[in-house]
Amino acid sequence: MSPPTSLLLVDDEAELRELLAEYFTRQGFAVRCAADAAEARRLLAEARPELALLDLNMPGENGLSLARWLREAHPQVAILMLTTASDAVDRVVGLELGADDYVAKPFDLRELLARVRAVLRRTQAVVAATPATAPAGSGRRVAFGACALDLDERKLWDAQGQEVTITAAEFDLLALFARHPNRPLNRDQIMEQAHNRGWDVFDRSIDLRIMRLRRKVERNPDKPEVLKTVRNVGYVFVST
Repeated sequence: MSPPTSLLLVDDEAELRELLAEYFTRQGFAVRCAADAAEARRLLAEARPELALLDLNMPGENGLSLARWLREAHPQVAILMLTTASDAVDRVVGLELGADDYVAKPFDLRELLARVRAVLRRTQAVVAATPATAPAGSGRRVAFGACALDLDERKLWDAQGQEVTITAAEFDLLALFARHPNRPLNRDQIMEQAHNRGWDVFDRSIDLRIMRLRRKVERNPDKPEVLKTVRNVGYVFVST
């Protein structure tokens, strides 16, 4: 029997923490709770969770700052943010920092559970097929410009063999492009296959992730040669 999925819940509202901890425990998760960012850092030093559920609006160090640190220090941890309905700017910033998804308060517990499970499916999924673009002798690696994406280890390497930090959502996006080289993908296809969430015309998460990935794989992010924009369509991975 596999161990329960570990979840770190960070929220300064005691009643909400207790409610969510009880609910996710009943759903089979191993839940640890923190009232603020400082306590969350202490818990992370003890054990790394599979997913962190972060409230953005906390006293002291806020959720955005914690998300930035968490993405840099523990890139394998999935991040789902809890925001208020009016925090559109914070949601965009959070996604740009590397969060995998967000849920606006107030939320339905079943919807939150579904979002958590969707994020975990994406972060834990193994790409089923080896793309035809994998270089000879490199196993399941796909070249993205001067970088190489390792599909088994879920890691991105630069030309010098150094690991380039990417989020779980960024890996999913690159893996999707690797499966469809030289084929333009529209935002609906990307959201369906690499994001698992209904497309919202006001949601810039895909564009922000493409922008972040260009900074990592393009020689000149302002003149992309690997992840190109296809006007009135979406994006295409140009495989060489």
